[in-house]
Amino acid sequence: MAHARSVDELLAALAERVPLSRAAAWDPVGLQVGDPAAPARRVGVCHEVTGPVVARAEADGLDLLVAYHPLIFRPLRGLLAGPGPGGHALRLARAGTAVAAVHTAFDVAPGGASDALAAALGLDDVRGFAPLHGAETLKVAAFVPDEAADAILDAVAAAGGARVGNYSHCSFRSPGVGSFHAGRGTRPAAGRVGQLNREPEVRLEFVAPRAREAEVLAALVNAHPYEEPAYDVLDRRGDAALIGRVGTPPPGTTLGSLADRAGEALGAGSPRVAGDRGRTLGRVAVVPGSGSDFVADARAA
Repeated sequence: MAHARSVDELLAALAERVPLSRAAAWDPVGLQVGDPAAPARRVGVCHEVTGPVVARAEADGLDLLVAYHPLIFRPLRGLLAGPGPGGHALRLARAGTAVAAVHTAFDVAPGGASDALAAALGLDDVRGFAPLHGAETLKVAAFVPDEAADAILDAVAAAGGARVGNYSHCSFRSPGVGSFHAGRGTRPAAGRVGQLNREPEVRLEFVAPRAREAEVLAALVNAHPYEEPAYDVLDRRGDAALIGRVGTPPPGTTLGSLADRAGEALGAGSPRVAGDRGRTLGRVAVVPGSGSDFVADARAA
């Protein structure tokens, strides 16, 4: 019998298509219930973890349920039987069903919710707009001998740093000259004690999750050949994914005909419409969720 992938292995494969690091900072994506080492032989997907979904997961003996919306969005005070997230989590844990969520990570992923929505409305020349920032990150700039840079990068990458999406060992290097006066009792890796030394170095820059700051800096210091490593830790904002899509509708599309197409494509009946239904549209923006945070971005796009 073929070896069954574990819950963690299956979610790692999913993350190659839907990097969870791209989710909004406030979004509790990833594994929420269950044992990451447990085998995942039967897997289900759903939009929302409701009572009927939980009952179906129990009946079908699912090992893993991957949901769009997180089951646990706010911290729980306890797992008590009954309706609601706590009760659902308790039933699924008893059934041995792990639960994971993708939410905004799926929204921004290529081929995810945003692209699917644009395709459902028949938009052409589609491009992204509206940045969605993920978890807080830091920029670390270390000053290292060129010959030690690769080993240091390996160490910080193993500790969780130097990663952007599904890319690891992400860094930037710029050459320069470092100077220092080695005082009494020092053991410089280069240069001499008691004199001003100038040594060729590179500035090695990489990002790190704020949640992994201690581990990444420890790895940096332990891998650095200098007795007193020099490095800077800077707050940053960057690597935002784009959650919205903007494109061109088919010629002659009006607000009314677009609403009708949306209702038919999404099974939404008659969507609510604000504005003149007879107005011809030249550009259309779409975004999953309420979109209230991205109105200005849509207007600019």
